[in-house]
This record gives sequence, C-alpha cells and structure tokens, in this order.
Amino acid sequence: MQLHRSLLRRMEGILASKVKTICEEKVVPVIENMGYEVVEVEYAKKSDGMNLTFYIDKEGGVQIEDCEKVSKEIDGLLEDLNPTDDTSYILSVSSPGLDRPLKTNRDFQRNTGKEIEITLFAKIDGKKKFEGVLKDFNDSEIIIEKDDKTLNITRDKIAHIVPIIKF
Repeated sequence: MQLHRSLLRRMEGILASKVKTICEEKVVPVIENMGYEVVEVEYAKKSDGMNLTFYIDKEGGVQIEDCEKVSKEIDGLLEDLNPTDDTSYILSVSSPGLDRPLKTNRDFQRNTGKEIEITLFAKIDGKKKFEGVLKDFNDSEIIIEKDDKTLNITRDKIAHIVPIIKF
C-alpha cells in the first residue's frame, strides 16, 4: 500500500512537471503579450481537486477584471493544448499578493531598496531570520543592509524571502 502511494505521488509529480512545462512554453507568452508578468504557474492537488493556477502581476497591481480577462483568453488555448491529458482541473488566474515570496530576478529588481525578511534553512550566527533593506543581488547571493551593516547571504542557504509590508 505504501509503495502504491509513493508511486502515485511520483506520477502526479511527473504530470505536474509536464503540465507546467507546456503552460510555460505555450500559454505564458500569450499572457505576457497581454501586458502581464506571469510570476508562477502551479499545477497542484487542492481540496477541490487538481488546480492549474497562473499567478499574474502588472504595474499598479492586478484587479479581478484582469484575472477574468486572462482566464477567458487562455481557456480555449488550454482546451486545445490539453496539457493534463484529459484529467479534469480547475483553472485559476490570480494575483500573487503583496506579500508573495521573492523568487525571480524580476522580483528582486522590483524590491531593491525595500525591506525584506529572509528565512534560512539553517542558522547563521545563531539566527534563521534576517531583516534588512535589499541592497543588491546576483545569481549566487542576496545583499541586505541593516543598521549600517551589510550582510551577504548565499541563495542556496535561503528558504524563503518576502517583502516586509507596512501599512
């Protein structure tokens, strides 16, 4: 029984990867041509079944009308592409939210000069969480500044980075 579950999870992971790849190659360019940034494509099992979610963003933020517009535009394309091989799913188009994790270089560029919170996989100097202003980044590290001190953290040690939202 355990082997069956493990095999099923592995097959779901392979299908999810395939669906994501097809969507990133064929659907994302359509959305980007509409003037939106696709932050993430997710194909995952949720409480209501399989969900294919496109997280979009644009300058000034995303409104419900933007999500509806993109959903209508890609629905037919997805039907033609059939990336799930006839497995039923729920299509969602959503804003990633103000507090979404920073993942891409575009996210880091957009947040340079702003306060962020970094959570590490393992402690450095007895701490797993650091806050500071994002000063710079490259493919291997993130540079933050706090209280006139600069801290360079390699990306492979970072579990999670989010902007600090102040109201």
